[in-house]
Amino acid sequence: MHRINSTTKIFALAAIVAFASACNQDSTFRGWVYMPDMYDGPALETYQPYGKFSDSTSARKPVNGTVPRGFLAYQEFSPEASGYDSAKAMLTMPSSVPTDDYAMEQAKDIYNIFCTHCHGEKGAGQGILVTSGKFLGVPSYADRDINLGSIFHVVTYGKGVMGAHASQLTPEERWKVAQYVLKLKTELGGAETNEEEPAEAESAPEDETNMES
Repeated sequence: MHRINSTTKIFALAAIVAFASACNQDSTFRGWVYMPDMYDGPALETYQPYGKFSDSTSARKPVNGTVPRGFLAYQEFSPEASGYDSAKAMLTMPSSVPTDDYAMEQAKDIYNIFCTHCHGEKGAGQGILVTSGKFLGVPSYADRDINLGSIFHVVTYGKGVMGAHASQLTPEERWKVAQYVLKLKTELGGAETNEEEPAEAESAPEDETNMES
């Protein structure tokens, strides 16, 4: 009987020790696991405190000079008029920008989203904001002396009442739009077009009295 009580006490003590050892004040601790590497990888969570760095922050800054994959720098030309003139004279489109039919389809979609409300679908300067009287004086691409460099500069920095689109379009998307604008300019050919001009009201027919007289 005494031996049984001793064995019971030993098992009870072992259970208490095991229970106590399982307690952990760390709120991120999920208990003891059989294969911890399958649950907790060596990678650090973003902004997780980490004492091995001087600022105790796991999120690290990129190495100096690092740029995102596919990044196209545009720092040579200022947003001023002088920068526009320089871009028009010297800026060329990177060879990495696609120019195939698929790229032009993408460019058309981007143009229809960001440009048609002022410039119109054909580039004749008769978008909905112009025909409704919200903005006036948007010229047709056919009347503009523009090239890829100047278009890219304007889309990037804006010009006149047109705002900058650098925050909405990536550099590659801006180059695609520039290609599409030149395509529209070529299609307009500098000739007069009424495809986007608001239709003139038809003159009212003369009444019968005037016709008889």
